[in-house]
Amino acid sequence: MEKLLELSAVLKFVSSYIDSGGEFVPLQEILDSNMIPRLKGYIVRPGKVSDSVFGGKGNYLDKKTGKEIEFENPPLDTRDGTPIRIMGRTRRISTHDIVRGEIPFKDQVLALNHNYMRKMIASAIGTSQFEIEGLSDSSNVIVAENLKQIGFENVLRAYMAKSSTETSLYQYFMKGKREFCGHKLPNNLIPNGPLPYIMDTPSTKSDISDESVSPDELFKRGICTPDQYAQIRNSSIYAFGMASNFLRQNGIILVDTKFEHGINKKGKIVSQDELLTMDSSRFWLSFDYGEQMKMLNEGYIDELNPKSYSKEFARGFSKGDKGYTDEEIVKIAGRYIMGIQNLLGKRFDPDLRPGTERTVTGINLVLDQLVE
Repeated sequence: MEKLLELSAVLKFVSSYIDSGGEFVPLQEILDSNMIPRLKGYIVRPGKVSDSVFGGKGNYLDKKTGKEIEFENPPLDTRDGTPIRIMGRTRRISTHDIVRGEIPFKDQVLALNHNYMRKMIASAIGTSQFEIEGLSDSSNVIVAENLKQIGFENVLRAYMAKSSTETSLYQYFMKGKREFCGHKLPNNLIPNGPLPYIMDTPSTKSDISDESVSPDELFKRGICTPDQYAQIRNSSIYAFGMASNFLRQNGIILVDTKFEHGINKKGKIVSQDELLTMDSSRFWLSFDYGEQMKMLNEGYIDELNPKSYSKEFARGFSKGDKGYTDEEIVKIAGRYIMGIQNLLGKRFDPDLRPGTERTVTGINLVLDQLVE
């Protein structure tokens, strides 16, 4: 394995980067400044992880005013008429539906994470993403077909991970509930312990908050059909197994993840958005987990507290509606960087160009190759 950066070096590097004044300009500001003339006048839809621009009608909730914003952009299609969505991955981090700040290099780490996993499982779950010559796997610019979205996240769980998120299986179980998203829960589950099988636990999507529901509830609300859900569930579990087997060979447990899907121009259901990243998944170190399980069984510890590479680490710093301190930001950035190194077995080598330059260059490559 390639020699990886050690944590002390990572933290020092992140601190010096912050001190140098590295900043990230939102995609809407870049378009408004006319740095990309071909997208002049387009409205950007902000998201939790990525901001996106696409043709046609769109809407989003302005969290500052609480108002629903509706807009309509000119068409944005490929030469053969396929509608596209250009995404600018941000460094924002949110927990409990509150934006806590920006994490240096988070955009590049998650891009590397997503692209590696996407290529691994695309045969099982499909992809809407285009390959663009000149865009590296760490680029914060992503382009995909603008799908007709299927409005739920398919959350797959192999363990009952401890979580402060209200929609989690853990929160339901600890409140005494024994049914979750259509699954009967045994009474002997333990926090951070394994589930009897991989559970598909749908969650509705919302700009305000998500809601865990059963597949039958999705059908009642007209979100998808039983046949569509069966395809999504089966392909997702297959992809989960592929990724899980790979990660275990690298000493990592895939605890849970979420997949999102849409329908493409040809009527086919394919995956969209980020795949198996540290923001959309939980990863534990398997050696550490095995040692803790042994200690639990022998009575030396009262509960499992596995070492994690996921956004759950950042949730532990969350306090009310407050943002993260500079010290917390450095620690979180360090955990992301150490996480991608362990996931991929490669040293993290960031692109140190200004974020605006990376965004403008990336979008121009997309427009040159797909649109004009």
